[in-house]
Amino acid sequence: MRPGSRLGGRFLGVLVLAAVFAALQLANVTGRDTPDTKNYLSYALSLTGQDKRAAATATIDYVCASRAERARRDQSVHVVRFHRADPTDEVLAECREQEWAVVRPRLAAGQTGGHTVPYMPEHFTAIFEARPGYPAFLVPFVLAFGVTWGLWAAGVVIACAGGVLVFLVLRTLALPVPLALTGQALYYVLPCGTTAMRPMTEGLLMALTLAAVWGCALVLRAGRPRAGLALVAGSLLALFTVKHSQALFLGVCFAAAGAAIALRRHRRRARGRGGPAPREVLALAAVGLAGVAVTLLLARLLHYPSESDSLQDLLTDHFARPDRKHPWPEFWQLQGNFWVEWLRRQAWQPLFVAALGAGLWGALRRGGAVGGFLVAAACTGILTQAGHPDINIWGERLIVLAWLLPVVGVPLLLEPVARGGGGRVPLPARGERDQGERDRAEAVG
Repeated sequence: MRPGSRLGGRFLGVLVLAAVFAALQLANVTGRDTPDTKNYLSYALSLTGQDKRAAATATIDYVCASRAERARRDQSVHVVRFHRADPTDEVLAECREQEWAVVRPRLAAGQTGGHTVPYMPEHFTAIFEARPGYPAFLVPFVLAFGVTWGLWAAGVVIACAGGVLVFLVLRTLALPVPLALTGQALYYVLPCGTTAMRPMTEGLLMALTLAAVWGCALVLRAGRPRAGLALVAGSLLALFTVKHSQALFLGVCFAAAGAAIALRRHRRRARGRGGPAPREVLALAAVGLAGVAVTLLLARLLHYPSESDSLQDLLTDHFARPDRKHPWPEFWQLQGNFWVEWLRRQAWQPLFVAALGAGLWGALRRGGAVGGFLVAAACTGILTQAGHPDINIWGERLIVLAWLLPVVGVPLLLEPVARGGGGRVPLPARGERDQGERDRAEAVG
């Protein structure tokens, strides 16, 4: 078989998985919105040239249509009300009245600055004004397909791209195609895929974070340091436009991972058990540090909301109450309460914790230095959740980035089993295998 045929065969599986996932999403074209969706959608519509009232009308219509659709579905399976009249028109009218009752007075009062429609107080909308990346990404989809299908299509592209990036990371780590496809499938079926389809930033954050992890793999395992470092730096810059706190967290975690790996290898060298830390690891740590510095500098120059603003947003229920005079003691008390309750719930349903454990084992035992950077990327989900200890946020979406650890780590953990299956799984090229074994030996040693 010619190389081109093998390459086409490998990516055929990737495309089939992505196509199946996209087809399944037709079951829910509407009803995926969250409270944040209104802000991102109105921002995107503003970028297309619509004024505030037109953007408000389109956004409210989308949100209320989704709410009415959910009400219709819920009633159709309600054991008491399933035989009643279709509630769509009633829910639509009530929703529009409620939404316009909030927006209309603010527009009349002159709250028309920025790109977002004033659904919330100005302090709150300022948070979304600092996130132009996702609305800008939505613009071509909204222009091409309209609001409803545009948001759906954008979600499909983002979610499918995340799965493809998982495949690329695992192939760069020299895993066989079936295991790389397993990672892609895990991305789609675990909360990553569900969350990526929601019209909010998390899907794009996951895709860009995976791109950064792929950059680490290119640097450390594929012998392409320039391309890999450029990909990591570009991902951090793109993350700044989508949600600058994620760029900050990822930069900090990459810098910490690089320093930890370099220190460990330095100690191994001191004991006569290995060579010096490779320059590539230190280069990745340096890119992470540079990302932190650039993020802090740009956020200050652009007057982005600070950690104090985020803290007040949390403790005042999105500025619906007066600012707290002593927020930090309250925050740390809430932080402790949150994690106690979170752990209690995880003990009740331990799938997430078990998946994290399996992913961590696979990343550290089989992923080598790249596994360390994968763990660092997953830690950004923990940091994001720690910054917003609100147990009521839908679907634990803030911590969803931690699911990247089992998505990539579990296929790594399964590699010895797959390779021992009677030779049915093809081995990677000799150079890839030798480099992989050296990397893993250093990680395990």
